[in-house]
Amino acid sequence: MKLIDFGVRQDEEKYIKEWSQINNIEVKIVSELLTPETVQLAKGYDGIVAYQQLPYDEEVFDKMNEYGIHVISLRNVGVDNVPFEALKKNNIRLTNVPSYSPEAIAEYSVTGLMALLRNMKHMIRKVDQHDFRWEPDIGRELNQLTVGVAGTGRIGRAAIKIYQGFGAKVIAFDKFHNRDIENENLYVDSLDTLMKESDVITLHIPSLGKGHTVINKESISEMKDNAIIVNTARGDLIDTQDLYDAVANGKLYGAVLDVYENEVGVFNSDLSDQEFSDKLLEKIIKSPRFILTPHIAFYTTKAVKNMATISLNSMVDELKTGTSENEINLEK
Repeated sequence: MKLIDFGVRQDEEKYIKEWSQINNIEVKIVSELLTPETVQLAKGYDGIVAYQQLPYDEEVFDKMNEYGIHVISLRNVGVDNVPFEALKKNNIRLTNVPSYSPEAIAEYSVTGLMALLRNMKHMIRKVDQHDFRWEPDIGRELNQLTVGVAGTGRIGRAAIKIYQGFGAKVIAFDKFHNRDIENENLYVDSLDTLMKESDVITLHIPSLGKGHTVINKESISEMKDNAIIVNTARGDLIDTQDLYDAVANGKLYGAVLDVYENEVGVFNSDLSDQEFSDKLLEKIIKSPRFILTPHIAFYTTKAVKNMATISLNSMVDELKTGTSENEINLEK
């Protein structure tokens, strides 16, 4: 068995090499993304592992079929950038890593929120300039707030435990109820209700598709004054211009954004020596009421190792048995 791993970062390499040695399976490591041009490197291999934020080109799967490769395993959760029809046409199975570290993302959402509540971004900038005055940067306490958790999958449930540990009142919404949370009587009837009743709204739901936002001018108008938005899920859940306007005009207190609707080509890139063309993102970066990070909520040693190894294990299961527990149903 021979596997090829595309889009591999330096921080992933050691885990892939360790897995390869332990399992005595050859894995070719490729730093380039999986494209119609690079897929030719997979000739002679049994399966492809990949990770990228850009959409996968249909031609990639045509080439895979031509090379006799019928399994692709993603090192990430999201599959919205994969054309299912192209997979089905070429009889290619798809796996993902549904959970690499829910706690990492949940912890990060709280970290960002605490930084915003205590005005850390502005205070650090002041201290850097030798301005040690307290005012006007008085903080707020999490234990005095109602946190609305949108989405109660693995990450949402981990977040609930952390927020409860801080003493916050927690409410939740999900179309599919979790039994443990039902027993705690945390669920509200709708996402609208959650947004109206929460001081903090933290998003842990999948993308609804381009143009289908949950945080926008209409939903913001129904929120509490001085509410806070936390998004470590998907950038396209938010109309960023509407969010920025609501913070700028004082309707909302601020936001923690680890994802951004136009992040592809920006996040995880060094643009320090280039002219920055995204004016909205520039304003967010400068505002003390926004905590912005480049999609790193997942980025821990535990999560990176799990992404690397679980994807490879799923590939082996697919090749040996024709299925795996992480196979995606392409008919959904």
